[in-house]
Amino acid sequence: MLIFGTRPEATKMCPVIQELKRHAEWFDTKVILTGQHREQLHQALAHFDIKPDADLNLMKENQSLAYITSAAIAGLDELIAQERPDLILIHGDTQTAVCGGMAAFFHKIPVGHIEAGLRSHNKYSPWPEEINRKIVDVVSDLMFAPTSLSKDNLLRDGYEEHHIYVTGQTAVDAALLTYDAQYDFHEDGLKPILNQQGRIITVTAHRKENVGVPMQNMFRAIRRIADEHPDVAVVYPVHLSPTVRETAYSMLSDHDRIHLLDPIDYPDMINLLARSYLILSDSGGLQEEAPVFNKPLILMRDTTERPEAVAANAVYLTGTEESAIHAVATRLLTDQALYAAMSNAINPFGDGLASQRIVHIIARHFGFVSELPAQFGVK
Repeated sequence: MLIFGTRPEATKMCPVIQELKRHAEWFDTKVILTGQHREQLHQALAHFDIKPDADLNLMKENQSLAYITSAAIAGLDELIAQERPDLILIHGDTQTAVCGGMAAFFHKIPVGHIEAGLRSHNKYSPWPEEINRKIVDVVSDLMFAPTSLSKDNLLRDGYEEHHIYVTGQTAVDAALLTYDAQYDFHEDGLKPILNQQGRIITVTAHRKENVGVPMQNMFRAIRRIADEHPDVAVVYPVHLSPTVRETAYSMLSDHDRIHLLDPIDYPDMINLLARSYLILSDSGGLQEEAPVFNKPLILMRDTTERPEAVAANAVYLTGTEESAIHAVATRLLTDQALYAAMSNAINPFGDGLASQRIVHIIARHFGFVSELPAQFGVK
């Protein structure tokens, strides 16, 4: 049973689901949604041709963390009691992941945690994800760490090595499956922008801990960058959060080269990244996706749970101060040597085979195969 509830979880889980379904002789695969997100989640599933077996459909306006947690645990408890799966797979650090892990634990059902071991070492940044992922790791039996560093985090926390497997990041699998050099964008507003001469900067900003002054700083920097570089067009699919949208539209909406769009679907986003010159974001997942296409990413956050990307020189961690964001973006737009160094960085997150490794490890866990696959990045 695979349990998830947000678009990022869906895009990272769908390649695993596809691989599990290729081995129907071993696995009866059930896909369960909590409905923590709705429209964008179902768009992602449709892209990968995945149909859920059940949907708790929990999403409501202005939902709180407490509401999602209590409602998801109650709903999942009932489903798990009915199905009694042999293994429950959860992903990452969302409220759905916590609830899936806890509900599985209540029923003494083994848990596989895809994307185990990420740490920022600051419990409020990212919030609530840093604590969520620790909770999920505590109840997990199979820990699928995307990198050697995430494995090291788990070992440092006291987990036994024979429970930990370095697989690579399934986000890389999903991005490679989705990219199309001849892609036809679904969002009509993107087509004229991409057909223009000049460089595209893609922006995303939505993190809860950045709401308020940090986000205002970010948007001031973005506006300055657009003002100072007439060949640049900024594309920002604005998150549906009312607070984020109010700030974004009040600060960025009246600029002829800053294009504020409604959220775009996953295939559009991946193919937009591939066609961008530079990415500015406070996202977790984009840190994994940008290196797939050799696109430098300016990370507008104070911490990252993915320091591999910073160490590989694929991501530049600036914090949220206007001056720092503006300075780094200006350098990347004007210094060809720096841009080349970042755009040629080796992707530290995967090779497109993470889903195959995960399914092979699960098959070995149940005795269908005798050998483990070679781990990602481990000589």
